[in-house]
Amino acid sequence: MPSTQRPNLLFLFSDQHARRIAGCYGDKVAETPNLDALAASGVTFDNAYCPSPLCVPSRMAMLTGRHPYAQECWTNDDYLRSDAATWLHALGAGGYRPLLAGRLHSMGPDQLHGYAERTVGDHSPNWGGVPRHDLGVLDRANDPWPESLAQSGVGQSAYQVKDFDTAKAACEAIRAHARARAQGSDAPLCLTVGFLLPHPPYVAWREDYERFAGRVPPPQHGSPPVPTHAWERWWRDDRQLHDIDPVAVERARTAYYALTYRLDCLIGQVLAALKATGEMDDTLIVYTTDHGDQLGERGLWWKHTLLEDSLRVPLIMRWPARLPAGQRRAQVCNLVDVAATMVEALHAEPLPHAQGRSLLGVAMDAGVSWLDVTFSEHCTDTVPAWTGGRSVQQRMVREGKYKLIYTHGDAPMLFDLDRDPAERHDLASDLAHGGTRERLLAKVLDGWDPERIAATIAARRREKKVIDAWARHVRPEDSFRWSLTPELNRLERAAS
Repeated sequence: MPSTQRPNLLFLFSDQHARRIAGCYGDKVAETPNLDALAASGVTFDNAYCPSPLCVPSRMAMLTGRHPYAQECWTNDDYLRSDAATWLHALGAGGYRPLLAGRLHSMGPDQLHGYAERTVGDHSPNWGGVPRHDLGVLDRANDPWPESLAQSGVGQSAYQVKDFDTAKAACEAIRAHARARAQGSDAPLCLTVGFLLPHPPYVAWREDYERFAGRVPPPQHGSPPVPTHAWERWWRDDRQLHDIDPVAVERARTAYYALTYRLDCLIGQVLAALKATGEMDDTLIVYTTDHGDQLGERGLWWKHTLLEDSLRVPLIMRWPARLPAGQRRAQVCNLVDVAATMVEALHAEPLPHAQGRSLLGVAMDAGVSWLDVTFSEHCTDTVPAWTGGRSVQQRMVREGKYKLIYTHGDAPMLFDLDRDPAERHDLASDLAHGGTRERLLAKVLDGWDPERIAATIAARRREKKVIDAWARHVRPEDSFRWSLTPELNRLERAAS
């Protein structure tokens, strides 16, 4: 591609990929050769965080470059308003035509949020109040229920089937771009590929499962710390995470490694299609995910916490035209910063209310000035059954090596992540760290009011009840919906 033409963008966005489960992040068992190759030829970020440990608020924050409290989108059935400008709007305004293949996970009538075209779509309905997708024999295995661990091992999840369609659509979009180039078009590629893997159910094809059987280690810190914070103790009790069968733990973790491997294979297909165009080195490639997974660490699973395994995400950027190869960055950053980065890299106008800061300068030069601070929040009401009837308002701040977790109505937690990366030693009551605690407590509450947030969520719930009832009666058509049938899900048992 001539240097006078605008750069391409390929944004690879997965779901629930625990940062540590990748070769490029030091895992000796994980097989992620395509992600490892991206890291070897690009820049890998070691301290990237998600805006929320829940799909919709994290994804909508990534789109807008604004934290959940700023866009008032906290739960998995919150609607992001249609006039909220996203980085896709910014790129479209700058002359790009953003395309999306696969997952968006947006609720409500706006299923584009700045994308010009979309293929494959989501597996779940666009509206609350209507029947959800049916996972058949894997019912409830995708959410924080005991079935998630009991119904694990060898089999097939419809989520994986959907990702095959997503990869196929992404490859076709790249080939269509190449054909247009051959016919004289100078329009750049601007493609997002939204994968579902390695999101639970923790079920994988036998060939993939057996690739890792007997090799996946147990959690590094499988037991909770002593003492355990009151909220964490309640969450573990409510989700029935005591005395989990070690066989189920091994099954679920093995399947997760297998799902991550299969995700990497699909990413490899997309990268191969791009390489065939001859434009790979003129393309900014970004890989990340919406949040992590506890995978048994501290005896916890899934996401839903402000602990490191739930919040930290892999982040890799490759762009030989601008970025160095094989380098790592220790700067503390966030998915809202990734949005700002793509806007700057493609020479679009910054979003007017974005809170993210572009990482482009840091990616090019590790010595560029950067403020090592970021936030994440987790707020719910009591409507989703998995909340156990308890609403929560939580926020964390990471500044340098220190991290403070605020839980409204309870004591905060404070960790020194340099000395204690597994968060086993809460320093919040240590007098020697009193100054750090008070400084970070003031920072985490600056502009963030848990009482107002609870009231806003309650008010929005009253509106959603009306919309839910409307949807149940009217049954509006879902746009960009992938057909998920129960028969696509199956469960076998791992070979003994």
